[in-house]
Amino acid sequence: MANPLSRRLRTSLFYALRTAFRLTPMPQGTRDRLRERFLDTKGHWVPEGPKGQAPTGDLPRRPYVRSDERAIGYVPYEKGELPDPLPATLVAFYLPQFHTIPENDAWWGKGFTEWRNVTRALPQFEGHDQPKLPGELGFYDLRNVEVMHEQARLAREYGISAFCFYFYWFGGKTLLETPLRNWLNDKTIDLKFCLCWANEKWTRTWDGRGGELLLDQAHSDDDDFAFIAHVAEYMRDPRYLRIDGKPVLMVYRPGLLPDMRASASRWRAWCLQNGVGEIHLAYAQSFDSAKPRDFGLDSAVAFPPNQSQPREITADVGLINPAYEGKVLDWREMWASHFERQRTAEYPLHIAVNPCWDNEARRPGAGRTFIHSAPRRYRDALIQSIQQANACDMGFVFVNAWNEWAEGAVLEPTARHGFAYLQATRDAIKAAAAPDRAVNAEKWRDVVLHVWYVDVFEDMLERLSAQDSHWRLTVTTTRELAESVRSTLEARGMEHRLLVVENRGRDILPFLTAAHHLLSEGVEVVLKLHTKRSPHRQDGDIWRNDLLNALVADGNGSRLGATFDARPGLGLVAPVGHTQPMSYYWGANEDRVRRLLQRIGVATPDLMEETFVSGSMFWVRLESLRPLLDADLSPSDFEDERGQLDGTLAHAIERVFGLCVRDSGYTTEESAPPSMSSAPYRFAERG
Repeated sequence: MANPLSRRLRTSLFYALRTAFRLTPMPQGTRDRLRERFLDTKGHWVPEGPKGQAPTGDLPRRPYVRSDERAIGYVPYEKGELPDPLPATLVAFYLPQFHTIPENDAWWGKGFTEWRNVTRALPQFEGHDQPKLPGELGFYDLRNVEVMHEQARLAREYGISAFCFYFYWFGGKTLLETPLRNWLNDKTIDLKFCLCWANEKWTRTWDGRGGELLLDQAHSDDDDFAFIAHVAEYMRDPRYLRIDGKPVLMVYRPGLLPDMRASASRWRAWCLQNGVGEIHLAYAQSFDSAKPRDFGLDSAVAFPPNQSQPREITADVGLINPAYEGKVLDWREMWASHFERQRTAEYPLHIAVNPCWDNEARRPGAGRTFIHSAPRRYRDALIQSIQQANACDMGFVFVNAWNEWAEGAVLEPTARHGFAYLQATRDAIKAAAAPDRAVNAEKWRDVVLHVWYVDVFEDMLERLSAQDSHWRLTVTTTRELAESVRSTLEARGMEHRLLVVENRGRDILPFLTAAHHLLSEGVEVVLKLHTKRSPHRQDGDIWRNDLLNALVADGNGSRLGATFDARPGLGLVAPVGHTQPMSYYWGANEDRVRRLLQRIGVATPDLMEETFVSGSMFWVRLESLRPLLDADLSPSDFEDERGQLDGTLAHAIERVFGLCVRDSGYTTEESAPPSMSSAPYRFAERG
């Protein structure tokens, strides 16, 4: 029976139900009745679907999962080497808000810190990563100096050379200065730092509660002198960041000062007269964009995502909250326009990059969220930034930010991504320092092979061993099969790595998990295989053998691997005869494919004219699958295994591999010229 409720009403009820379950008490009987009507025993929305297919319906498929679930691309802590010298000085903006102060107790409630904002955030649309929770550093209190020691250690290990602390000064009164004082007084913290005067008034605007003034600025000549005398103690520290030997002092919004040029002149004169010497004055292009000299300053610092206007794409996402009033934008567009603006600046501008941005925690239901950011995309942007900084002889690159948790701009380890953004920082530094790294001359052919049927696995290893190639296997399997698979591999003596995965997402989720590892390690091309049996078909073994023959038999493995070596624009090679029209096998997949393309940021073409690789075995250049690998998918995005024949996320991903390859600028072809036969494809039902 079809669900009689309208889509909007069902969505509203779903969101209210989800919020109630997480945040407010509800009588147990009411909860049970609502769950029985709308959710299954695991919290899944279950409108009826055709037999053997995933449930259909307009509501999000998984109402709630653990907010600290690890993404497929989670990266653990790892020691690593950095080039010496570093190719640029990386400076990360740092928010000292994570400790209690009497003023915040009075304004926002006893015990308030930025963590309260962070933890209250809720996802507003499908794939929305909220709340963003801390990883190994936890919900720290910056009054504990050991926290800052640990932050400094991680920053150094991963290539951040300095923190730029926000400094809060209001006519002689400072706020949130305790962490800065602790840093200044503890000379064993081994990391450079500088200050950025966050010179705005304090109002309630940041959380959407109006413009009530909490603390005002008090600009005057005397205040200028009092300010510079106060910060001079920091600038005299030997760890203080310098440009050409001059301490760097930054102003967040120079346009708010009555006369920035006059203030700058007073600061410079005071420093010369009081032993600080010449200083380098800069400003953050958060809201102002004038040339630095117009303010009497020496340089500007870019401040992405501010000063960019990417198109709004809110209409393209699947809203969970029908009352959502925020904006969804594309991080990729933001960065492209921002980098071009920085690249063409005709004045001293320190380039900056931001890893991600989402201030939903600050403005619940009305935030500004940039989607399609990812650790590898941040890495690429940082490589560009370092190269551009060196080309302009600037030498400094700023990162927004180290710990802006409520704005979703974070390098610190997170519960979801681990150390992914810090590792991306290290990788960018190494790539920028040695862009033409030598390639290992020993040519392995990498295979990603998912094992569910062990007897089929043995046959596939036999067939691979018979080929004239140096295979290096990454084998994925479940915990229950791991020992048997390991024994089989060791008996063969083949070069291998074994990844134990959950029985979820068929061969697709395990492949994405392995591909993340391999791409990060520099592997370029892999052969994707799995122990396909298709027990619902009588010809499942024939199907698998036909796929294998086209990809590895009779020297095809060596030939196709060499083809990728010779043609860097080649993205995917499908087994001949197994590239089929998308429309033939649409079944329950159409809606899932369209929603997936929106989620991963790939333009939706005329899908009736597209094809896909049936059987999910092929050769592929991993870089060409970046739209999928950078999509921030989680294991819970994949349905529980229930023997589905169609309509799952795994089936949708199978159908978009080729679209991702094309979207990345690569080509797709079959392993041999197709036959002229017009016989229908024998291994799937048209529908």
